Amino acid sequence: MAFEGLSSKLQDITRKLRGKARITESDLKDMLREVKLALLEADVNYKIVKDFIAVIQEKALGQDVLKSLTPGQQVIKIVKDELIELLGGQESKINFTPNPPTIIMLVGLQGSGKTTTAGKLANILRKQGKKPLLVACDVYRPAAIKQLQVVGSQLSIPVYANENSKDVVHIAKQAVSVAISKLNDVVILDTAGRLHIDEELMQELKNIKANVRPHEILLVVDSMTGQDAVNVATSFNESIGIDGVVLTKLDGDTRGGAALSVKKVTGRPIKFAAVGEKLSDIEVFSPERMASRILGMGDVLSIIEKAEEAFDEEEAKKIEESLKKKEFDLDDYLTQLRQVKKMGSFSSLLKMIPGMANINDLKVDDKEFVRIEAMICSMTKEERRNPRLLNASRRIRIAKGSGTTVQQINQFMKSFEVTQKMMKKVQNGKGGLKNMMKNFNPNDIKQYMK
Repeated sequence: MAFEGLSSKLQDITRKLRGKARITESDLKDMLREVKLALLEADVNYKIVKDFIAVIQEKALGQDVLKSLTPGQQVIKIVKDELIELLGGQESKINFTPNPPTIIMLVGLQGSGKTTTAGKLANILRKQGKKPLLVACDVYRPAAIKQLQVVGSQLSIPVYANENSKDVVHIAKQAVSVAISKLNDVVILDTAGRLHIDEELMQELKNIKANVRPHEILLVVDSMTGQDAVNVATSFNESIGIDGVVLTKLDGDTRGGAALSVKKVTGRPIKFAAVGEKLSDIEVFSPERMASRILGMGDVLSIIEKAEEAFDEEEAKKIEESLKKKEFDLDDYLTQLRQVKKMGSFSSLLKMIPGMANINDLKVDDKEFVRIEAMICSMTKEERRNPRLLNASRRIRIAKGSGTTVQQINQFMKSFEVTQKMMKKVQNGKGGLKNMMKNFNPNDIKQYMK
């Protein structure tokens, strides 16, 4: 999980602060020392850490925080505000030209994930109402063109390629002409990379920039390379000038040093973060939401957005109608389970819920949901509609059919009863998903998962 080590340490520190009625200068110094160590262990640039700590210290001491009624909460707010600033301050979006097509050039080293990112970016822009065209400008790496074509095919997004030419400037120009004729309002150039930064690579990118004049140059970097990612960003920015950064593999970066350093060092914002292997696993990078996640304050808005994107409207209406007529049954449960699975890992979703990150004894195995699906699919239609029919012999049959044990069936049915009670609350409530999330009590999930 992204920032796991840093997040755990900072949450421990803020928890200690919340429990204090009074904070002395000595307490503040101890806290800042712990924050400093946590950031350094997360592979954040030393100079950035030093400046970050200095700003927090100045603000905490300069606002009579230590003498206030809630000094702990005020110090936490200062830490959060500075963390947001460190991550970029605010969301930085793509600058679309009023005269389409908007040309986006992706650059980066080989292995950073440019081709997959090109597809992910096209996917997220299409959801925003754009009509993207992917362009294969990597004419050197074996099967690079084929890889982009496969990605485009999976997303049903057109790909322009010229396998008979090695002139990438000519290919890019041809692609823009095709985009204009086909009414594609976004052109995404997937350029070549190298295993290291060299003059030949930079010259090719400079030639594309000079001749095609992209509106956005986005650097794709592997966040798991830590400070090396920041060094790469600095080199590309100095050589060709970049407009923003796309961080890949952020879900696997437990330290987070690249995300916390790149904006401060390069002056260029992180615009997108790739958070998984699926072509839908990319999100606009939000400094405020990311800071909240790191500090264990949750990210309800992201959950709502994921739900609105993943949940099928027709299925949701069917479940709503069934709730009005009868009890929530196992068919409804299976439908909901499959919708939630589209949103991503259940473990990662829990981390976005306020208060959940602080429940240390909460263990969630995503494989459990695969087992649950197998259990329900091993039941007859009558059993799914009326779970009260599940006597001992039926449970033995279901256990054999799903590759589980009777004990696991019993545990699931107990948790299903809790779900039925929760769904009754939803049925009686108003305001939909957003209202549910605002009134969410972490203890409900904790009780459910036991």
